Amino acid sequence: MNNNPLHGVTLEKILNELVAFYGFPELANLIDINCFKTDPSIKSSLTFLRRTPWARTKVENLYISYKKEINVNQ
Repeated sequence: MNNNPLHGVTLEKILNELVAFYGFPELANLIDINCFKTDPSIKSSLTFLRRTPWARTKVENLYISYKKEINVNQ
């Protein structure tokens, strides 16, 4: 059993889940990066996050928190 909550989860899946739950405006409030503010799209956000480790880490950490919250509320 792997304890890494990101194991086997693609960045695209993470982003799609977060956008579906929060929407781009709320993501921009939670994580202050331009790809969520200016003409946001999954494609442009993936391109930016794949090139920007600090931003990807923030998105991954938000996803982990989101998953924990969802599991608590089930």
